[in-house]
Amino acid sequence: MGEWKIEELTLPALFQQAQKIHAMASESSVDQETLRKGVQALQTCDDMVNKLGLFSANESKEDIATANLKYMLVPFYLAELIEKLAQDDRAQVLKVSLEKLKGFISSCEALELVPEEELDIQTQERSDTPAGRRAKKIARFKRQRAAESKLQEIKERKERRGRSSKAAALSSPVEAGEEDVLDDDEEEEREAWLITISLAICKAFDLMDMLKKEEEMLSAVKEKQLQEGEKEVAREVLDERIKTAEAWHRNAATRSQFIKPAQPITCATFAQDVVEGRANISDTHEHKHQPYIFGPASLVGGRITSERERMAAQVFQPGHRLPTMSIEEAGLKEMEIMNNWQEMNAKLYEEANTSWHKDSRKPGPSNDDEDDDAAQEKARAWDDWKDENPRGAGNKKLTPCG
Repeated sequence: MGEWKIEELTLPALFQQAQKIHAMASESSVDQETLRKGVQALQTCDDMVNKLGLFSANESKEDIATANLKYMLVPFYLAELIEKLAQDDRAQVLKVSLEKLKGFISSCEALELVPEEELDIQTQERSDTPAGRRAKKIARFKRQRAAESKLQEIKERKERRGRSSKAAALSSPVEAGEEDVLDDDEEEEREAWLITISLAICKAFDLMDMLKKEEEMLSAVKEKQLQEGEKEVAREVLDERIKTAEAWHRNAATRSQFIKPAQPITCATFAQDVVEGRANISDTHEHKHQPYIFGPASLVGGRITSERERMAAQVFQPGHRLPTMSIEEAGLKEMEIMNNWQEMNAKLYEEANTSWHKDSRKPGPSNDDEDDDAAQEKARAWDDWKDENPRGAGNKKLTPCG
């Protein structure tokens, strides 16, 4: 972008330069110096528009000249560029930007440029509810997409007309219908600027909502700082807190290998060895201890190779029976028996809860009653038969006197 001075430019040229800066800021990030230059150019444009009196509250959009419609966008462009400025007092930036947006929307309402749908949404009470805000955003997004597609269509139509006009100028001289073409271009330009203003109105409402939320957040933060009695947290305090947290994490990581619990020691002999330093806690231990052998040191410490040495070693044995296992081994053995017993009980309990075992006990229609009746009838018939046929009847030939 070439160097230009604001004082030397006319209103159309100044607006064109400011519009280029606004387009650059919208498409990508620009440096703060360029933003300030654009803000200064737009403020100068705004002052010149107010001095010239291009717009009046008694006029409608039909009364405004096509060449002056673009200057309606000056407050909107100014609000967007001011919002992008980086300053220490963010609340002041938001306040100035909101004032410019409100002025732009008020001017558009006076000239009947704001769509009726937007006015209806703003007057409705349900617009403050989540459903109302969602419906408002959807309707505004649809209008924005329609305006963008309409502008793209006008741009393509204008490019096609320009190419056809160049081709016609090369092939034939200027005809008498050139004035009609100029009229069409003016109408097309007017339509394009009106659609651009409508698109800017949609963006202005969205930007205003966003700035209001940010202003509320800043007010809440400022109020909280005032209540706590401190306007800002010192950077040194934050650094100290970060260092303390990092040191704590480093120490915790160092202690983690010692804090990890070891396996419990279930052997008293091994525990005594660990306490007295003869073994390490990390050593494996299988709880196998040889029974004590009493007798002369030459026999106890040596190796018994003959029956005579074995008998000599048994001479000094105690009179009672020596244990075959240590207390730890007995405890482990008992624990193993208990585990086997619990597994067996769990298996029996599982079998008792199986489907075939439950099915055999399920209540339902059965023939128990019928079987009981049949058994009772059979018992009665047998009792009657025994009454009619006493014991020994029919065997008189076997008796001695028979």
